[in-house]
Amino acid sequence: KVDYDVCSNYGNWLYSAGIGNDPRDNRKFNMIKQGLDYDGNGDYVRLWVPELQGIKGADIHTPWALSSAALSQTGVTLGETYPQPVVTAPEWSRHIPNQRPGGSPHPRDRRGPAQHKNRGIDFYFSRKKDA
Repeated sequence: KVDYDVCSNYGNWLYSAGIGNDPRDNRKFNMIKQGLDYDGNGDYVRLWVPELQGIKGADIHTPWALSSAALSQTGVTLGETYPQPVVTAPEWSRHIPNQRPGGSPHPRDRRGPAQHKNRGIDFYFSRKKDA
């Protein structure tokens, strides 16, 4: 099933492009975070991007971050069977397991959207960068 709502989709595409309406300063759409929050196991990506079907779990959201050995096991060759990323935003690094301090698993690797418990209104309207 493909979701189609003209107004919602148009607004989301504008926001993704960085030209949408958002009152918060320096706000960016983080595709990696969204993928982990709403498609933690990568099933949706696997459905629409068959070139990445061999990549298991959340690693499918960041194939360029995998080791060459891991990529060869999945049959993916960056630049040949799947393109290299055009850009990699610095904000993505905290959502990539091998680029976080200690390589610890991401809290969202446990499936399902993140739960923001005990976070007051100040969290959502904070002026801190990348909060």
